[in-house]
Amino acid sequence: MPAVPDFKALANPAIRTLAAYDPGHDIPSLRQRFADAGGLLELGSNENPFGPSPSVLPAVHAELQLLHRYPDPSGMALKREIARLHGIVPERIALGNGSHELLMQLAQVFAGADDEVLLSRYCFAVYPIAAKAVGANLVFVDAYPAGHPMALGHDLDALIAAITPRTKLICFANPNNPTGTWCDSAQLSDFLARVPSDVLVLVDEAYIEYVTDPALTSVLAHGARFPNLIVTRTFSKAYGLAGLRVGYAVADPGLLALMEPIRESFNLNSLALAGARAALADDAHLCSVVAQNAAEREWLTGELRSIGLTVLPSQTNFLLVHFGPETAAIEQALFERGVIVRPMAGYGLEDYLRITVATRPENERLLANLKAVLS
Repeated sequence: MPAVPDFKALANPAIRTLAAYDPGHDIPSLRQRFADAGGLLELGSNENPFGPSPSVLPAVHAELQLLHRYPDPSGMALKREIARLHGIVPERIALGNGSHELLMQLAQVFAGADDEVLLSRYCFAVYPIAAKAVGANLVFVDAYPAGHPMALGHDLDALIAAITPRTKLICFANPNNPTGTWCDSAQLSDFLARVPSDVLVLVDEAYIEYVTDPALTSVLAHGARFPNLIVTRTFSKAYGLAGLRVGYAVADPGLLALMEPIRESFNLNSLALAGARAALADDAHLCSVVAQNAAEREWLTGELRSIGLTVLPSQTNFLLVHFGPETAAIEQALFERGVIVRPMAGYGLEDYLRITVATRPENERLLANLKAVLS
């Protein structure tokens, strides 16, 4: 029998050092485990507990009769709807199987060996994975320190100061995952004006629909002024389509044209395309989701603070909560009770847990279990 090859030695050197994205617990198995104990309380993945528009399911069902046909390879109907929403042309839009796919593509096309990719210290885990996969050098820039009004949030001045001639790409989310913090529109405009035009800036707006702070609006309004700006969005959060995997990027058509050759063929399936179009058409449902989330976010923040916990400000559908040295034990105790929250040690935030804002009954169940564990 031939010897088993050393597959790691055969792999691309940049890939050898990668750790896979960690989606958290094996949720399908846990649903079965806790089925007879009140059900699993899933607060670890920032999913929308209010669900998608009621029009999504009929739209998806209507597509089932065409499963033997390939989907629209360009997703043009969805692009037109997104373009209408933002007042842009469809040529400024690229679709992805979730924004994760687009983040990987951007790094493949615009970063390489010895290039620098600037990241804020507490950033979404996919950014460093995408950069390392192409051999780029990661430069982590310290976030605001404790005591700052936006502690752990992006320090845009520090990002500017870190730019060198080798910098190709700057990536950050606004509002940010996993911290929930944000930069307002005036800060972002000033930041973009100071970035050299040959440095690309990716602003990930996965949570922008949840924003209620009037000082923050989408950076998409600056697209015409800054051709080096790339904005990514997702239907997984406020639109409630996490199971269909639909994301998009908005950028200069010339930039997107360079990504097209590496896009997977038919990368959005027909059910995802139909569901996203239906969700996009139901603005009333989106407004309802945002209003309910804002109310529950404020209520849950107050309740958590009332029992002595430190909760970071948030403009998302989750809260980052400080639990101190006992964080791991608290997370494990909640897990044993069927309450799933997200540990943050992998982000360098060992003393914090990230908790999805849910419905009032779910939030009350979380609090009851948390108080029992803390006592």
